[in-house]
Amino acid sequence: MLCKNVVEPLKVKTQAVASAADAAITIMRIDDIIAASREGRGTPPEAAAGGMPGTI
Repeated sequence: MLCKNVVEPLKVKTQAVASAADAAITIMRIDDIIAASREGRGTPPEAAAGGMPGTI
């Protein structure tokens, strides 16, 4: 893009990657918390996944 005089600073790209990584980590932590709470209640795997038993 340099030929069209469009230059993105490294700092912007670095911040975008860091923000994406933080978002992914947050989602994974929330997923772990939900999985742990379902294990504690003894929820069957089909129900924990949100599906109905016997469906594909």
